Amino acid sequence: MGFHSRIINMVVVGSVLVSAKRLKRNTFADKTKSTNIMNKERLLDILKSKIEEADAIVVGGASGMSAASGFRFYYQDDEVFRQMAGSLREKYGFRNMFDGFYHPRTTKGEHWALKLRTIKYVYECETGETYTDLAELLEGKNYYIVTTNQDAQFYRVFPENRITRLQGDWRYFQCKDCCHDEIYYNKDMVMELNDKIVNDSLPKADIPRCPVCGGEMDVWVRSREFLEGSFYQKELQRYMSFLQANSRRKMLFLELGVGMMTPMFIKEPFMNMVYQWPHAFYVPINPQHAIIPKEIAGKSLAVNDDIAFALKEILGKPTSHLQREEQGKIFNPSRIY
Repeated sequence: MGFHSRIINMVVVGSVLVSAKRLKRNTFADKTKSTNIMNKERLLDILKSKIEEADAIVVGGASGMSAASGFRFYYQDDEVFRQMAGSLREKYGFRNMFDGFYHPRTTKGEHWALKLRTIKYVYECETGETYTDLAELLEGKNYYIVTTNQDAQFYRVFPENRITRLQGDWRYFQCKDCCHDEIYYNKDMVMELNDKIVNDSLPKADIPRCPVCGGEMDVWVRSREFLEGSFYQKELQRYMSFLQANSRRKMLFLELGVGMMTPMFIKEPFMNMVYQWPHAFYVPINPQHAIIPKEIAGKSLAVNDDIAFALKEILGKPTSHLQREEQGKIFNPSRIY
């Protein structure tokens, strides 16, 4: 049974699901009106109180969490992206790594070069401030983290047994054909293979092979071949157990940087659990998609702000060194969702 089906079984008792389809029909509270009612400082004071009062906190972290820390190569034409793309940027005309991964004309070797350089960066980049600030905010709390991020930033600052990865992790390989139930930590292989890239392409002979069937390996990230094996199921069950153990307690669902590309993993389940559970409260922090459905407007608080600024202001830290992302440059997945 998939993640979304298991969540539905947990929280829906003869009710209509809050879904992205309904959200696209604008059946949600007027976030502009709610923003005008109370200023930002008051919003963050309420959020701080909700964190302090909560018996349990579920953090849902997505790409906006990393983007707020400056990791934007995935959807922006920044210096990190240009270094990883090399000559492929001009050869094919893509201007961010997301488009590079899904470009239909790159060769298999070029595609592997893009992936290997991305994974190498995941291992070597600094830890984002949004993650260290969140860790400080949650210190001493009963919390659990569910994420669609594949960059392993949460693992830099939080214990592994408090995290569930719903879309995999760049640091692992799997058999592309899912011939066996195993994923492989890939750091040594990734570093070695990066040195073998020639003219922005990995030679065919160096493409990683499955130790069981001899077929190609692939990165353990969500795709048509994504392995939802025992490793994945163990993490998923840990998350389910936390939810079930705390469903009747004062639970805060803190959503950080979740957009509308894959709302079925974090956004929709959070909304539905808040709708069903009597003491649950929902707070999305997002400059674009802090959406509150009308059904849970009385149990929610939308914070339409940059996550980096919001977390530091809650902690009373200076923000003068931060730079807000321009609205026009924020990733908008509407072209593919």
